[in-house]
Amino acid sequence: MIFHQAALGQYSETYLSLVLPLLHEEKALSVLGPLAKSADTLSAYMLSGHFEPTYEEDLCQLLLRSVGAEPSDWDFMDEDGTLDGSARTVLPHTLVLDRLRSPFNVGSVFRTADSFGIQKIILIEGTASITHPRCLRTAKGTLDTVEHISMSEDDFCSFVEAQALPLFALELGGHELGSFSFPLEGAAVLGSEEFGVSPRLLSLCDQSLGRVSIALAGSKGSINVSVAAGIMLQHWFASTSR
Repeated sequence: MIFHQAALGQYSETYLSLVLPLLHEEKALSVLGPLAKSADTLSAYMLSGHFEPTYEEDLCQLLLRSVGAEPSDWDFMDEDGTLDGSARTVLPHTLVLDRLRSPFNVGSVFRTADSFGIQKIILIEGTASITHPRCLRTAKGTLDTVEHISMSEDDFCSFVEAQALPLFALELGGHELGSFSFPLEGAAVLGSEEFGVSPRLLSLCDQSLGRVSIALAGSKGSINVSVAAGIMLQHWFASTSR
């Protein structure tokens, strides 16, 4: 953590010069094991007086990896940090999460939705809890910037019918992304990682705007739902924010 914080400019070079020799102590070398040579190379470079954020962060990652604790970037999130929601461009776009089971994916979708103008996220019952620590980590504060509400499938269907809300699904067998006519106002449904959009919601979409699909050219038949959401949301944002 010291080396990570040093990469962010929170420690002086004098302090780092005192810390780095600790890497050469016997106990430290026994922990580093096969990574000791790389760590020695980095520490020697830094001791020469060239303190670079890239190398300080490399050293942080080497040390963490050596003890099986390699983190993701969100593990270093400032717990006191807040986002300025007023800085967002918000469009009349709603995103519906239909039983996404992974809290990582839910948090990642919130973060992407914040960037691409989503006004509201509706979480269908069965979707992973937004209070799960993994969701909070990946959302990075965007739970506070994107309006959201949980609904049962029945309540959502009634809401769609009452509001005459234009509805489409990101699902297989639809119009190719580049040729799809995104609505200026409406809702997009993302289905679960394993089963996709539920038959009932898919039927509502097919009766409204239909489906949009992302063309793939790999050995896998699908991509991660949060990645797919990011691709689709950028297209929707670009097509309606001009």
